[in-house]
Amino acid sequence: MYLLGEQPAYADSLISRLQSIPTQLLEGLTPASDHLLIDAAQDLSSVLPGHQLFLIESGQVQASIDQRPLFYLHEGDLLGLRRGSEQPAWHLQCDAELSLIPYLRSAVFQHIYADEQRAELFLQYLLGQTALLADAVARLKQPEFRSSNGFKRVAAGEVLIHQGDEADHVFVIIEGHAQAFVDGHNVGEVPQDEIFGAMAVFTGEKRSASVIASEPSTVMLIPKEQFLSLTMSNPRIAHSLIESMARRIDLLNKEVTRLYTLSNHA
Repeated sequence: MYLLGEQPAYADSLISRLQSIPTQLLEGLTPASDHLLIDAAQDLSSVLPGHQLFLIESGQVQASIDQRPLFYLHEGDLLGLRRGSEQPAWHLQCDAELSLIPYLRSAVFQHIYADEQRAELFLQYLLGQTALLADAVARLKQPEFRSSNGFKRVAAGEVLIHQGDEADHVFVIIEGHAQAFVDGHNVGEVPQDEIFGAMAVFTGEKRSASVIASEPSTVMLIPKEQFLSLTMSNPRIAHSLIESMARRIDLLNKEVTRLYTLSNHA
């Protein structure tokens, strides 16, 4: 995947990381058939079978929104994933021959969710593409109409989440590091690629901890509505993510209990 027009500083490194994920997701899975050749097509959605996903073997796919070319998918990208209803609809076309490796959609998801690491990689892939798309769409607008969705560069010491606030975004640190605090006590690290802030989005409760950047960082912001729409379109993502968050919350609670015990005995 590469974006058209002005490239933000973070885009190249993020796209490069996302580009390596599809082959990792599909490793060990047998294709549904030999590669599929598609001639130039003005509307790929009308050509490709809905029960399959495709790894692009060669060629380019142009994605447009409101008839404005926005980005290209190319070799190594995954084609045919369903998008959340909150995301803008895009039009896909190819102007020259396209070679695709087809996989059964059901087999792909069964394969992904059979392994916890693959499931987390898949979530990173979807969230990364969602944020890149949101940011690219925002840059089509006049500056005064742009939202804060997409990406944000923060300084060391900047607060990303305030304990007690309403949950309106899910965050991922794509470069940098942060720390979590409960009632002023440091209760854990938030490393690069960690998804945080999702539990409060799921439950509708207020933020249970503050998160503060411990070094200059680039943060990916996914609006609550887009995140929930994405998980509804891919319900097994929500299940996998909740299991992962439950484990992390258990560790956080144990650390909070330990800190309060130490303070009471001091």
